[in-house]
Amino acid sequence: MTYELVAGLEVHVELSTASKIFCGCTTAFGGEPNTHVCPVCTGMPGTLPVLNKHVVEFAIRTGLALNCSITPYHKFDRKNYFYPDLPKAYQISQLYLPICQSGSLEIPGAANKRIGIHEIHMEEDAGKLIHDPWDDCTLVDYNRCGVPLLEIVSEPDFGSADEVVAYLEKLWEILMYLGVSDCKMQEGSMRADVNVSVRPVGSSELGTRTEMKNMNSMKAIHRAVTYEAQRQIELLDGGGKVMQETRRWDDNKDASFAMRSKENAQDYRYFPEPDLLPIKIDTGWIEAIRSDMPELPEEKRSRYQREFGLPEYDTQVLTSARELAYLFEEVTALCGKPKEVANLIMVELMRLMRDSDTLPENLSIDAHKVAALIRLITDGKINRNVGKDLLDKIYHSDVDPEAYVKEKGLMMLDDDDLVAKAVDAVLADHRKSVEDYKGGKDKAFGFLVGQAMKALKGKANPQTVNRILREKLER
Repeated sequence: MTYELVAGLEVHVELSTASKIFCGCTTAFGGEPNTHVCPVCTGMPGTLPVLNKHVVEFAIRTGLALNCSITPYHKFDRKNYFYPDLPKAYQISQLYLPICQSGSLEIPGAANKRIGIHEIHMEEDAGKLIHDPWDDCTLVDYNRCGVPLLEIVSEPDFGSADEVVAYLEKLWEILMYLGVSDCKMQEGSMRADVNVSVRPVGSSELGTRTEMKNMNSMKAIHRAVTYEAQRQIELLDGGGKVMQETRRWDDNKDASFAMRSKENAQDYRYFPEPDLLPIKIDTGWIEAIRSDMPELPEEKRSRYQREFGLPEYDTQVLTSARELAYLFEEVTALCGKPKEVANLIMVELMRLMRDSDTLPENLSIDAHKVAALIRLITDGKINRNVGKDLLDKIYHSDVDPEAYVKEKGLMMLDDDDLVAKAVDAVLADHRKSVEDYKGGKDKAFGFLVGQAMKALKGKANPQTVNRILREKLER
């Protein structure tokens, strides 16, 4: 029998608010264990939660970006389960009236498939268990308890591991541009529970699903979805039965392993959270948030092609991180040379970032100085090799480009007679290369250009050197 994969995702996103969802403790990553805590987020008896308004705002912003309807009247519920890193033995979440519902996200591909988003709900994060192999014990760090989460629940609309990753990548860039999360998967700011099932091709009935929780790597998620679907197919072909269960993905062994039977909603004994009032969101607040929404990556790419005439590849690179996009726009506004700016960022600046292991969010470079550098190049005052070195100085030492060029005497020579004299000397010193060129060896021309530029200490306009050298050789 031929089977097809069906998958759904529950993506947990830690929000970039300064404080936690129900108390004033910091949400900063790291810190000494159990130092970012208070009686509220550690569940001490007699404490009461107070909702952080920014969490609601970030949820509305995310819902609007994902084409959701915003629930005007919604509330919180208690999800009851015991786990060592959940000090209250329950989690405040949303089941019956989540803040966002019925959205969608179109993923790139041949068919531009639209993935349904069932709901987005707000909840608090749990702590973190740390397994100590030396003392053979497990320690608990409650710093993460109460950090605000959005859980973005998709419909079971994925038909391949490639579609799952495409969805996660697009969701990642939207959340980054919205500024609601730093989405650092390696720090757990964005992680996914992956539900996988298979069914006979042509069937509309969903198969029994398994879930792999808290996955925080695109590559691992792709491998896990592919493996789990194949495991279920082989199990069914062998006459076995897929069990509804939670499985652990082991990236080192490239396999999943059963952990426990999968819970259903009734197992958590949900009931309305008695310590928090229902929330009523008026239309005016929603529209105010809508009007303040940033331009999202897909919109930017279309505008860059339309407004600046950039090719699709350039727009993809420039919008791959919002910091690069903002830098491109600011420098372009200052110098009016969008293609020059795009090339400088994509080639030279990104090379410097790679060499210094600098992430886009940590990029610090003065847009006015980059614009001044581009004007020096396009006005013919310095050549591109000098410009490349000068960007390095701006990036590492924050030099003023115009002052640096004058101080170091790097202005390009604009004297044909001086260039002609240097070319004459090169031709006299390298007769063999001249003969090679006349004999049809084109590489000899490049060598002679290099020697002329060297003689002129790199200050000449390469186009002028090329022109004069070719004229003299053709004589």
